[in-house]
Amino acid sequence: MYIKRTGENDLKAALDSGKVVLVLGARQVGKTTLVQEVLKNENVGFLNFDIEIDKARFLAAASLSPAEGLRTLGNPAVLVLDEAQRLPETARIVKGWHDSKIATCILLLGSSSLDLLDQSAESLTGRNWKIVLPPLTFSEALNSQDWAGAGLDPSILCEHFAAPLRTFLLQRMAFGSYPEVVLSPDPKRLLRELSSDYLWKDILQAGLVKTPDLIRRLLMLLAHQAGNEISIHELATQLQMARPTVERYLALLEQTFVIFRLPAFSTNPRKEISKSQKVYFWDTGIRNALLNAFAPDEFRPDIGALWENWVIAEMAKMNLLSGSPCELFFWRSRSQAEVDLVVKMEHDLKAFEIKWTPRRIKSSAFNSAYEVEVSPISPANPFFADILGKSESWD
Repeated sequence: MYIKRTGENDLKAALDSGKVVLVLGARQVGKTTLVQEVLKNENVGFLNFDIEIDKARFLAAASLSPAEGLRTLGNPAVLVLDEAQRLPETARIVKGWHDSKIATCILLLGSSSLDLLDQSAESLTGRNWKIVLPPLTFSEALNSQDWAGAGLDPSILCEHFAAPLRTFLLQRMAFGSYPEVVLSPDPKRLLRELSSDYLWKDILQAGLVKTPDLIRRLLMLLAHQAGNEISIHELATQLQMARPTVERYLALLEQTFVIFRLPAFSTNPRKEISKSQKVYFWDTGIRNALLNAFAPDEFRPDIGALWENWVIAEMAKMNLLSGSPCELFFWRSRSQAEVDLVVKMEHDLKAFEIKWTPRRIKSSAFNSAYEVEVSPISPANPFFADILGKSESWD
């Protein structure tokens, strides 16, 4: 079953742009499926660089002139190079073909930022249209459910389908939103496979990490601390690693779309903590697999931290799919007043308190400092991230 993705229209526009198209995202997030769906009626050539024979075909074509090389590949209207980061020469070759004004549109799929493994990726600067595909948003995942109908307004779903919506929300918090996981009768097995070495395969195969166990131990610590401010010094001490090594591992996990960092918001560093950061998982199913804690139960002891990670990841996913019009932060003053999520537009600011059990928000320090009301996000409305799709109308 194909689950309709928000990124379909962006991909269609990118393919018509005349640029090299980059579709990036974690392994198993649905990049290839999305591309196959959008291009199902086109003349497509497809090479997967996880397959040695496909690498050899591409390199053989690259040894010829662009026109002759593409002829050996069948002169496709669109040439898709999957797992493009597995072949370091990819960006350089594609740049040469693109600059020769070939008629073929070239589409690169990557399970890590291309500059992680390919230092020549900068050669595509100004020549590419980049799309980053995250795991399914809640609304996308809901497309897999017959009871949710097609195109029903979120307010109708919240009013008339509250019970199944709550159950589905708990399942997504527990098992996450990788497409195959959403559709699987055995999501735990799939998540255990993903949360082993598979998800960071690019890091390991490139030799960027010499001891895979350190990556797993670091991720375990991050899974336990999701929603808390992290200290690089404390992580390094617990792992008995050098601080620069921990920083490098965090960067690698970001570049392979496993985690992302939320910085602190500040316009007055004297009164606020401006260098702090939090780390969240793009997919809560991966976080739960690391902890072996899959219960879709609202009474689980970590429900507050899990809900916070899920909410902020949902906001981050929607921001990506909307073209990243916003910057996301948390806020904490030196007197320890906190706001879970601050969303900054060019000329506007929104602030949110994320609580599984709703409570009345009293006049806050953030409101006093910025004259911005802090709004609650509770499980009563799992479609809260739609605000980013309407961010131009905040005023």
